[in-house]
Amino acid sequence: MRTSYPRTPHLPWSPGASVDDVRSTGPAGLAGREVVVTEKLDGENTTLYADGLHARSLDSGHHPSRAWVKALQGRIGPGIPAGWRVCGENLHARHSIPYEDLDSWFYGFSVWDGENCLDWDRTVRFLRGLGVPVPRVLWRGRFDERALRGLRLDTGRQEGYVVRTTDGFTRADFGSRVAKWVRAGHVRTDTHWMFAEVVPNGLGAAAPLWAVRSGAGPDVAALSAAVGADLLPGAPVTGEGPGADAVAKEVSEEVSEVTALIDGSGRTGDARLAGVLAALLRRAPRARVMARLAAGPAGMRLARQVGDLVGLYPYLTREFPDEERRAGLVRMAAAADLGVLHALAGTFAEGATERECVEWSALCAEEAGLFGPDPLGPLRTGLREALAGLDADAADRCWAEVRRAVGRGRVGGRGPLAGDGLVEEAVAASWQWRDGSFPRLVRLCGPSGSGKSTFGRDLPGVSTRVSLDDLRSARGSRADQRANAEVVAEGLHRLDAALRAGGTVVWDATSLTGRQREPAGAVARRRDALVTDVVVLVDEPELRRRNAVRSHPVPERVLTSQLHRFGPPYAGGTHRTWYVGPAGTVEDTAGSLGAAAVTDVLRAPGTLGGSDAHQ
Repeated sequence: MRTSYPRTPHLPWSPGASVDDVRSTGPAGLAGREVVVTEKLDGENTTLYADGLHARSLDSGHHPSRAWVKALQGRIGPGIPAGWRVCGENLHARHSIPYEDLDSWFYGFSVWDGENCLDWDRTVRFLRGLGVPVPRVLWRGRFDERALRGLRLDTGRQEGYVVRTTDGFTRADFGSRVAKWVRAGHVRTDTHWMFAEVVPNGLGAAAPLWAVRSGAGPDVAALSAAVGADLLPGAPVTGEGPGADAVAKEVSEEVSEVTALIDGSGRTGDARLAGVLAALLRRAPRARVMARLAAGPAGMRLARQVGDLVGLYPYLTREFPDEERRAGLVRMAAAADLGVLHALAGTFAEGATERECVEWSALCAEEAGLFGPDPLGPLRTGLREALAGLDADAADRCWAEVRRAVGRGRVGGRGPLAGDGLVEEAVAASWQWRDGSFPRLVRLCGPSGSGKSTFGRDLPGVSTRVSLDDLRSARGSRADQRANAEVVAEGLHRLDAALRAGGTVVWDATSLTGRQREPAGAVARRRDALVTDVVVLVDEPELRRRNAVRSHPVPERVLTSQLHRFGPPYAGGTHRTWYVGPAGTVEDTAGSLGAAAVTDVLRAPGTLGGSDAHQ
């Protein structure tokens, strides 16, 4: 059934309302509710269904500006459930505002299941899974008329804003749950856009990424430019010189093969994009890939997903003890989409033995029920509900121990992760950690100058901080590595004493490799501590700039060696992981049970509770 999009009422203070427009009688329907304010985009209102689309008018005919969005609907339509519709803005043709850096020519702003509009957070997740961006969020919080009136827009480049409740609502309530503010004289062209020559709006750096999310064929050159792959050693996709064309052709063929396998598994959105980027960047050092992607349009979450794919897929091509395989696959599933991971491994396996290892691994993963897009998701959701109200650290520890129990077959048995009693088993398996009486270890990981020590010093609720640099300084020089073994031994002794006393201890060392991280990890296991790895990712040029102005810079050769050796821990390798960007803030988490925003990770003094709805 086709349904036209309702007319959005103007807020009382909107200067762009004409005599024919609908005006809100007041914000009573918004008052007291959480709202989200998004930029109003200057395009054509368009509704997409599983089997077609239309503009605002149900009988809208053909127009050249609608050709691209029709192709988009053809790609994402299978992902729209029957009876659902996606409403958004077709921005292919320039109207009154010229856009130069759009993520896509279609932005979604609401998703409807029949007469019900989904809540905002679910809307964003659903659209991202389809590969559709949402308009930029300008403000979010409890409705505050003064705050909304105080929003300052560049009316030469922005048409206005739309405010809606974050909660879902029915079509009957639309007029009281959604409103808009539009600039005065918002139509500023002499000729209506439908009767003028179609001038496409400009796309920005992230557009090739959104195209892949939405199911388009990967444009390897555009993706390379978008993520800076030309600057990554070993990935000369757009380079020049002898052999460059041959390498570019080989990479394009590899990306195409991986994409076909990913599409065959039904993956879309970020899962599809992560696999494509992993195929593109697999020759580059994993840590450099993660830091580069995190600093660009990909963002931190996608950066760590791609990095984990790049690092983990080779393990599937190797022989692995069958008695440990389930545990290994569960750990991998906490870090990466196993369907995408096996697509990469299957493409790059060399020889019959490696291909056989990949095929056997895929069979075992499927039999264990781990081959879906988020196989641990239902268990995580059920456990989150069962442990609601629990201290965040305790909840995260319970989730980590449940994952371990699943891998060992103590929860869910050795079969697929299914059954009505699965959550009850998980709750029973985690009882001893629910009181939160265990100590906490925060292990900082990152090259010199990345900002990890600053992060550790600013962390609330820390009882003890063990810094190897401070121990070296106490011996005479923080740069003196000659007594490094003694310094590490002293640090571990202090760490053990601090964890034995309880509380939260920060281990401040570079911890670049698994071998370097293991001694502190062994102490934490002995003291039954919750371990949080803090991975600080800063792109190499910025890291070198910072090092040059530090009060205690490390020699360039030392920093180069650190960058070469840096192997960030994998998500799922310990209880939980936080990912910190150049600004020194947590931009993503893995291994946490909570569903709150990542920005709430350090939400109150004295707590280290993390949050991640995905992992």
